[in-house]
Amino acid sequence: MTLPAGGAVDVPEAVAAPATLKPRASLAQRMGLIAAGWIFVLLLGGGIALERTLTAQVEANFDEQLDYQLTAMIASAEIDASGEVWFYRTLGDQRFLEPGSGLYWQISGGNYEPWPSRSLWDRTLKLEGAEQTKDGHFDSEVHIYNSDQFAGEPLRIAERTVILPGSETRWTFAVASATEQMDAQIGRVRLILIWSFAVLGLGLLVMALLQIRYGLSPLRRVRAAIQKLRTTGANRITDPLPLEVQPLVEELNALLEHSERQAEEARRHAGNLAHALKTPLTVLTNAATARAPDLGDAVMRETRTMQRHVDHHLARARAVGRRAVGHARTNVMASAEAVRRAVERLYPDGRLDIAGDRNALVSLERQDLDELLGNLIENAAKYGGGSVFVTIDPDEAERDPKMCLIWVEDDGTGIPEAERIRIFDRGVRLDTGKPGTGLGLAIVRDVAEIYGGSVQLGESEDLGGLLVELRLPRAE
Repeated sequence: MTLPAGGAVDVPEAVAAPATLKPRASLAQRMGLIAAGWIFVLLLGGGIALERTLTAQVEANFDEQLDYQLTAMIASAEIDASGEVWFYRTLGDQRFLEPGSGLYWQISGGNYEPWPSRSLWDRTLKLEGAEQTKDGHFDSEVHIYNSDQFAGEPLRIAERTVILPGSETRWTFAVASATEQMDAQIGRVRLILIWSFAVLGLGLLVMALLQIRYGLSPLRRVRAAIQKLRTTGANRITDPLPLEVQPLVEELNALLEHSERQAEEARRHAGNLAHALKTPLTVLTNAATARAPDLGDAVMRETRTMQRHVDHHLARARAVGRRAVGHARTNVMASAEAVRRAVERLYPDGRLDIAGDRNALVSLERQDLDELLGNLIENAAKYGGGSVFVTIDPDEAERDPKMCLIWVEDDGTGIPEAERIRIFDRGVRLDTGKPGTGLGLAIVRDVAEIYGGSVQLGESEDLGGLLVELRLPRAE
């Protein structure tokens, strides 16, 4: 039974070849940009962190030297009879004696004149601690800070306020050193870091590009293998490839196998159709050549035969074309209800009941499911005694998670077991007293098998007639 109005069978039109798509950015370019970006970000962040760490370490070492010299000054200082500070031993660093050497000391306190080192010559340090001491502030901890009081000679000063034994004056001891040496060390560290990270980044980028080229080489091998398929006529990719690419190759081989099956199926059915049409055409040719008196009857008879064959093969072609489009989802109950309305108009005196799971979905196109159920239900109404039962997933306890079971039962005489296989052949009819083509069950079997389903015949326990068990794949 064909449900679409007008009785015409729709043949899927050939899908137009898609226009050539403009390729997007290559995988190698994308991976290279990602690798370069991450290398730049990581090296920049790591370089900044390392530069700050090393710079802080150089400054800490510089400050430790100042603190050491400041401690040596305080340990060597005493108060003389006049209440001023003097050193009972000479400081060890000769730079304190060389004018403008870049290393200086100075002692300030109370109303006494500041006592500078010889290296200061005629200059005096402006100490923060000395000014604070005049205001009553007393800082016994070492205080280190930068100063630019000497033009062209930035200084780093370490100072500490102490009260020496034998004196109540708050003395500020200070050691100052030009930062030129420290800045030069920091500059060398930064230069080494820049060159090191530049070479490291370049090396990492080259390694990443080599890795990308080597990592994507299997894709080039797949391309070469596909080109080999096209040029040599091979039908499979057999080259050993990495595990990550192997699933792609397996899917490609499966696609090739599927295409081969479809091509072989198309060739087989084209041959079957040609063979089926050959005999009627020969009969018509002979009758026309002999100018047979029953030529009109022969034409009608043979053209009906050819029409049956054409309808059968068109139904198969339509199912194959729809299956290739994609995974469909069709509600079985909705299709069965639509078929019932059509059949009830043809057989208004019959009884047609539908029961079962109303939410069952199968992976078939709606038109093909209508074709299957339409043929089965119409046959049951035509050859049965008037009652037809349709049950969707009859036994919920034993429901197959992959296949949907549909029962179509009638109260007719049924089909003998010996004839249940032959009845699926094209053109076979057990009851020739009623109109028909003998293609209904053949179409049901072929379309069901195209979608991965099956159909079997049995005996109805409830109605006593024919039981058709149709199994169709469930929609995921």
